[in-house]
Amino acid sequence: MKVFSSPAVKKALDEVIDVFHQETGVGVQAVFEPTSQLLGRIEAGESFDVMVAVSSSFASLGPIIDGSTLTPVARAGIGVAVNRNAPAPDISTAESFISTIRSAKSVAYSGTGASGAYFVALMEKLGVSEEVGSHATVVHKGYVAEAVVDGSADIAIQQLSELLFVPQAHIVGPLPAELQHYTEFSAAVGAQTTTPAEAESFVSFLASPAAQAKYLKTMLELPTAPAT
Repeated sequence: MKVFSSPAVKKALDEVIDVFHQETGVGVQAVFEPTSQLLGRIEAGESFDVMVAVSSSFASLGPIIDGSTLTPVARAGIGVAVNRNAPAPDISTAESFISTIRSAKSVAYSGTGASGAYFVALMEKLGVSEEVGSHATVVHKGYVAEAVVDGSADIAIQQLSELLFVPQAHIVGPLPAELQHYTEFSAAVGAQTTTPAEAESFVSFLASPAAQAKYLKTMLELPTAPAT
């Protein structure tokens, strides 16, 4: 079974897939790429059995997925990381966060992921696009925190669950609450899957307590409950 997934949930999903395989015997081949790149693969005709991606992206997939299986699984907040040997900056308030990114030699952010798109919009909203953006480090592939390890930037902005993938970096913490942005991830079965029972079982498992425990261990949060 082939699963397309955002890398924001990779650390948790690697473990979830192992548990699912142990319990069911179903093998899972996972492809981890930003949602925008996964959509490009789909447009090029590549097939999948399950997709785990930014929830809002499913609206553009239409008949490519089985909409009745769409299931929220987790959400990710955005955080800040620095080199492990660097002092941790103050990001406790909006004012201190703005001061931190304004004084940085370079701020690194994703050029393809949801966190990067939000940070670009945030810089515009805060009025620092020219001041901070003009010397930012845009990471188009890989994990953003690698930029603070190799010295090309001294601040890294990315989803907390992805910052975890660079152990040489120190995660300072999440963005201040008033600036925080959450990206929700959902899963759905591909309409053309040849293993619908297994695919539906996997999507259900992604919302199980066993899977949720893995999300919480990797700096993800559970999706917010819909309003009633």
